Amino acid sequence: MTTTIADRRVRIAALDYDYASQPKQPVGVCNLCGSATFVVITHRDRYGYPAEAHGCRRCGLVFLNPVMTPDAYGSFYVDTYRPLVSAYHGRLIDARTIQAEQREYAAQRGDFLAPFLAGRKGTRMLDIGGSTGVVAHEWAKRFGLQATVLDPAPLETAEAQALGLETIEGLVERHNFGARRFDVIALCQTIDHLLDVMGTLRRVRELIMDEGLLFVDIVDFRAAYLRNWSVEEAIKIDHPYYFVEFTVTSYLERCGFEVLRADYAADHLHVGYVCRPSRGRVDALPPRDAVDAFWREIRYVQNAPRPV
Repeated sequence: MTTTIADRRVRIAALDYDYASQPKQPVGVCNLCGSATFVVITHRDRYGYPAEAHGCRRCGLVFLNPVMTPDAYGSFYVDTYRPLVSAYHGRLIDARTIQAEQREYAAQRGDFLAPFLAGRKGTRMLDIGGSTGVVAHEWAKRFGLQATVLDPAPLETAEAQALGLETIEGLVERHNFGARRFDVIALCQTIDHLLDVMGTLRRVRELIMDEGLLFVDIVDFRAAYLRNWSVEEAIKIDHPYYFVEFTVTSYLERCGFEVLRADYAADHLHVGYVCRPSRGRVDALPPRDAVDAFWREIRYVQNAPRPV
């Protein structure tokens, strides 16, 4: 299959996914800073769906608004997510074909985490949004961990079960962990998919042991729109949120985590953060000048010709 714009549109249209009619809920206040002053930055996403992305003028957080409800996203991940991504890229991307890529990711990010995970006493690991379990399985073998994978897609948790991992099918925002606590928690290429980032990170803080370790990585929104010189091309309905360095570090500080190390992945698009629990700063916010420069750059990218 080709990946020309025209052919891509035909493939996406053939899925017959009616995004416009999906149940949605408005976002009234910023999930990070609580402000209600937003700016609309796009009216469509990269797939061509009428998905508006708004940005918080105070802190620079970018998010879909309105955003699909949890039930709508639950159905989306079961029935539409992988076919949609496959249609966009022009190749089959499913629970089987992604595993080679996930093994490569596990090795690269495992090298990044090795100084922090090697020889740790605590072994209980929770991989939130753990997909097929390949990453959790590789890290479990490498670092002697007992891994649990949580993911909303049954076809992907089935693959994780085949690897002998404990699995939980569902969304982290909805699952009740009871009294369980974990020594290592990972959100690998997951935080962008969450519906309540602040609530989830606060829950992660409750779930992690005092001497625990958190790994989280983001799609760097700036890297995404600068790579294609298009803000709209960086927006997609499968990501309710979009982060840059100053928003994700503010989230982590507010939720009680200290960043020990940050590092770009080999794709120069994802940025990984290894963190430990701390007292945090509930009032942490990005610097005003950094946010203002961010909005100026977005407007420039939207209106200036792409550099040759």
